[in-house]
Amino acid sequence: MMQRRMLSKEDEATAPTEDIQVRREDQEKISRFSSLHQKEMRIEEELREKLKEKEDLEEISGELELVDEEEKVPYKIGDCFVSIPQPQVLEMLSASQEDIDGEVNKLKEQMTAVQEEMGELKKVLYGRFGRSINLET
Repeated sequence: MMQRRMLSKEDEATAPTEDIQVRREDQEKISRFSSLHQKEMRIEEELREKLKEKEDLEEISGELELVDEEEKVPYKIGDCFVSIPQPQVLEMLSASQEDIDGEVNKLKEQMTAVQEEMGELKKVLYGRFGRSINLET
């Protein structure tokens, strides 16, 4: 009866691996995975920026609620500031927050689609190449 010996991580790393021919379709899948990973990173960055912007708008809205309704508040439009009554500024900030919520939801949908496709590619590529490929991001 033969006993199987478990390989250590070091043994595994230095163990000879079976030469697997990389086909054109494999290379296309690897390239697609790489481009999806780059897209995922861009979406994550944009999502962080949008969430920070939303947080800032919520903070500003909270501060403006303490301002007298009769006061005019400087509001930046383009490159200049315009004095607008406090209630109108709060409405404008609320609309901006809603716009950001829509953008955040769209980014989350894009992220989900990218991650699902990456998951499918991982299954196929790990199934073909096993441990000889590293797709961990």
